[in-house]
Order: sequence, then structure tokens, then C-alpha cells
Amino acid sequence: MNYLPIFLAFSTLAMAQSAKQKAIEPLKSAENLIIVTLDGLRWQEFYGGADSALLFNQAYTRHIDETAKAYWAPTSEARRALLMPFTWNTLVPMGNAYGYRPNGNFVDNANPHWFSYPGYNETFTGYPDPAVNSNDKVNNKHVNVLEVVNATPGFEGQVAAFTSWDAFDAILNSDRNGMMVSSGFDRTKKPDAVLQFLDDIQFSSPAPLGESVRPDYLTFQFAKAYLNAYRPKVLYLGLDETDDYAHRGEYDNYLYLAQQTDRWIRDLWTSIQALPQYAGKTALIISTDHGRGDAIKSEWKDHGSDVADASEMWFYLYQPGMKSEGVVQTDQQLYQAQLAQTIARMLGITYAPNHPTHPAVVLR
Repeated sequence: MNYLPIFLAFSTLAMAQSAKQKAIEPLKSAENLIIVTLDGLRWQEFYGGADSALLFNQAYTRHIDETAKAYWAPTSEARRALLMPFTWNTLVPMGNAYGYRPNGNFVDNANPHWFSYPGYNETFTGYPDPAVNSNDKVNNKHVNVLEVVNATPGFEGQVAAFTSWDAFDAILNSDRNGMMVSSGFDRTKKPDAVLQFLDDIQFSSPAPLGESVRPDYLTFQFAKAYLNAYRPKVLYLGLDETDDYAHRGEYDNYLYLAQQTDRWIRDLWTSIQALPQYAGKTALIISTDHGRGDAIKSEWKDHGSDVADASEMWFYLYQPGMKSEGVVQTDQQLYQAQLAQTIARMLGITYAPNHPTHPAVVLR
């Protein structure tokens, strides 16, 4: 009997199965991670740039001609590239952007409240606990993924969070875990000269949003200085002013802060490419904490469970070695709560808190 055809058939099948297994092998864990959140930035602007119904409305845009010159273009693709050029020209082509609803790709809050503390709790604990229902600065009883990373061998003390809103000391419960969290107008109390300067200068700088929100440009400078001085493996930059100016109904400032954040992301990302610790070894997550109104245009200023579309959000993921999809076309429903286990998966750590969590978004 001639066994050669059978042998060849089995060899072909084995090679096909081996190739399939290789194709679905998980990515090599990233050595570092940067996370950036833009509070309350709608998916409508992230994917479509300036909204004509708001941009050309004197009630929301004070200087229409100047703002239109900066942000208006005939197509959504051109408008989003004007708003966030680094994100759209550099980052999205190398990663995955989720939540473009016209593609049937949905990202939503899983928590029922659709405002900030519940949203950030969901992001970092993976648990959309309905009992987390206030923005009060009460220490979060749930263990978050960042504190688990910070206590994991190889990452000990290597997580740092710099946020504009002062509630993050409570959201991330730095009292419990001792993690490096500079929230609102916190001093870092570090010996680095630049950080000491920022510790002081923040109190003599304008604070247009009051005592609970440090200006985003200062929060960015703190994060950049800390990265330069201490080289953390995980850096979280939590920015707030997109939400603040939306609540004020100032669409021009809302757009400006989104664009400025894109510049800060470019600054961070390009800076680390010159550092051997980070170059080619760093994952990136960009997201928000909730959506805003849209179906009723005047509700773009607002969010919360009484605003019908305020649960609609988006996120961006990149991990070295991944196969990029750009704007994800897959018809699927994702949730903010998946980010906690995604962070753990990206870094190759186990996150097994004593509360339920949603599964990671799997990158290939």
C-alpha cells in the first residue's frame, strides 16, 4: 500500500493546525503600560471630529469662525484628524479603536449610573458595582488592577497615577495600597527638582475649575517629570477638562482640550521611543469614563442615567506585536469593565480580586 498520500495529507493538516495555533497564541506581555483617560469625551467627537450642530451654534461656540477654521472639514475622517492628529495618523493605524457604533462595534458603561466615579471604578476594578453610585470622595472598597500590578514581583512600586480630579486618591484608594497617586493638587513630595518645582508652582497657577480640579497642563507636566525621573513601568494620566468645559457648554474649549490632550499623548509617546526601557516594549490604552448626550443635542453638556445615550463610549488599545485592525469593524458589544482584565493581560499578571470582573479584550 502506498502510504505517501496519507502521510502528505496528515502532514498538511498538522501544518495547518500548527499555523492556526501559532496565529492565536497570546501576545508577548508588554513590559510597560501607559493609560490616558479624557473625561467625558464623546465617541461622536473621537470618531467624527467637530459636531456641526454644536460648532455652528453660538450658544455653545463663542468664536465660530476661528473654531471652524481650526476644526471643521467636509468629512468625519478629516475632522477627527484635525481634532486628534497624532491619534488618527499614528496610533490608530498601529492599534485598535473600539466603539464606532455605525460599524456595529459598541462600547458602553456596564454600570447603571454613567458618571465619573462609577466609570473609573468600572475601568480599574472590572466590576460595575451598582452600589458605587456617587462622586463623593469615599475610599473605594474594591481592589483595583493598578494596585495589584504595583504589588506584583517585577512591578513593585512601579505604578504611578497623575490625575487632575482630586477624587482619584479615593477611587484608587491610595490610603490602603500606598500607590503613587498625585490627585488634584496633591504634592508629590519627591526629591526630584522638577517635581519639587511643580509641587510649589501648582498653587500659584490659575485654577479656573476650582479647588478640586488641577489644570490638565499641570497634571501632564507632573506625569512627564515623574516619568523622566523615576521611569515607572505603568503610568496613568487622568485628564479632566474635556468634561468640565462640556458641562459649561463651551464647545470650543472642549475641542481645544481634546486636541491638546492629543499633543500630550504625542509628547509622551515620542519621548519614550528614545528610552530603551520603553521603546517597543510599551502598551497603550486611551479611553474615557462615560459618554454624553447626543440624540437631544442640548444634552451634549450632560451625562448620567437620565441622559439616554450617556453610556456610549469608546477605547483604544495597543500592544507591541499585535495585528492592528485600526477602527474595529467587528459587530460586537464591549464594556468599559473589560479594561481592568485587559490591563492585567497586557502586562502578563493575574488579577483575581474578591469581586466579579468582566473578561479582557483579547488582542492578537
